[in-house]
Amino acid sequence: MKRRVVVTGLGAVTPIGNTVEEFWAGIKEGKVGIGPITKFDASEYKVRIAAEVKDFVGKERMDFKAAKRMELFSQYAVAAAKEAFEDSGIDMAQEDAFRAGVIVGSGIGSLQTIEQNYTKIVEKGPSRVNPLMVPLMISNMAAGNVSIQLGLKGKCTNVVTACASGTNCIGDALRAIQYDDADIMVAGGTESCICPTGVAGFAGLTALSTTNDNPMRASIPFDKDRNGFVLGEGAGIVVLEELEHAKKRGATIYAELVGYGATGDAYHITSPAEDGSGAGMAMKLAMKEAGVEPKDVDYINAHGTSTHHNDLFETRAIKYAFGEDAKGLVINSTKSMIGHLLGAAGGVEFVAVVKSIMDGFVHQTVGTTTTEEECDLNYCIGAPVEMDVQYAMSNSLGFGGHNATLLAKKYVD
Repeated sequence: MKRRVVVTGLGAVTPIGNTVEEFWAGIKEGKVGIGPITKFDASEYKVRIAAEVKDFVGKERMDFKAAKRMELFSQYAVAAAKEAFEDSGIDMAQEDAFRAGVIVGSGIGSLQTIEQNYTKIVEKGPSRVNPLMVPLMISNMAAGNVSIQLGLKGKCTNVVTACASGTNCIGDALRAIQYDDADIMVAGGTESCICPTGVAGFAGLTALSTTNDNPMRASIPFDKDRNGFVLGEGAGIVVLEELEHAKKRGATIYAELVGYGATGDAYHITSPAEDGSGAGMAMKLAMKEAGVEPKDVDYINAHGTSTHHNDLFETRAIKYAFGEDAKGLVINSTKSMIGHLLGAAGGVEFVAVVKSIMDGFVHQTVGTTTTEEECDLNYCIGAPVEMDVQYAMSNSLGFGGHNATLLAKKYVD
């Protein structure tokens, strides 16, 4: 028998708030964290906007010396993980450290370290490369640093599946607890690649929004005028715990994680499968594991990137999975406010899903006004919805054809 798994801690660093409290307050007010790029001079770039994290100071959220040995993507992960762990109330002095693990992913790692050190090689020679270049750069160091900072000695891995990384990490952490590899897992995603290489690379794919003059209409998932995603950054981390372990220590339980589905499109390196079957099957698998029917699901936090292909094909995927019941779903996209956090997207969006279950609040897809003919579902346009959320789903789709779905429910003992 699989063990039951619950969510007992939440942490977030986002373009609209650097804690869960700030993030959720921004969500409720419909705050948009998109604006002109400030991290480098983007005046000559086709894309000059992004969803940057504001006023984040790593040394204020962790040990100063440790922060100096981390690039931003690791700092964001550690800050969010520390918040989630403190929120959970877990006291590691009372725990077996080998039963507590970490699965935190980043789609890219640090492009900034690569840029800086390649410039040094070209201008000053290879001997001037930072001795810490490799541990600053590689994507697994977010998980490694979280493990070190929190003293967690159990399974420590990272899943790299592009924009599905955070969701796959949480799904794999669910499995680790279900099958008794751990009692506690810290899981999610992190990313920070708003830099020349990141912006130029995604712009070269024509994946980014070119609406530079109106942040409110730059990230508009499912809108007929959508023209690309807005590059974002941040981290979303949750603490997952085996139910009896959580109850024994008197933990506050926010939600239960009851389903996880993961598939591959086997179709195209950047486009989802046109018929939606890959992502649709991930949703079906999550519902099958949870033992629920399509009519039981109340809300989907969609991948909803604001690209033409994603939003159309994800709509087809929802119809593939839910049939006629798709019409009764409330669907939104958090990316309308915070842009696309790549490997961190699934982590932050799962935090939003848990908060929606807790508060009975489903946020508006901000900025979206008019959909196209085939995007004909309820995308929460115009106003948020206050509703009882019993079952909520979070979707993530990554370049390479990676599809991942998490299904959470309101906790009932």
